[in-house]
Amino acid sequence: MYYFYTLRSLKDKDLYFGYTNDLRKRFKEHNAGRVDSTKERRPLEIIYYEAYKSEKDAQERERQIKRRAKAHISLKRRIKNSINE
Repeated sequence: MYYFYTLRSLKDKDLYFGYTNDLRKRFKEHNAGRVDSTKERRPLEIIYYEAYKSEKDAQERERQIKRRAKAHISLKRRIKNSINE
């Protein structure tokens, strides 16, 4: 399985979007400071993920969210309660 995921920084409340084939391992890497884009924003929590059989589908979902404002806004509306906790 491949996963598109959303992390929230407990430090600054910013969101991070990514994809991986091992969600638990990748989450540990983020919180251990081994991912440059999130190491200064630790600790992080997983607030949302989607599972895909295809790596290309997970990768495309990440691209949609990062590059299309409408997709980004739509996802944020969908998980608004998780973002605001």
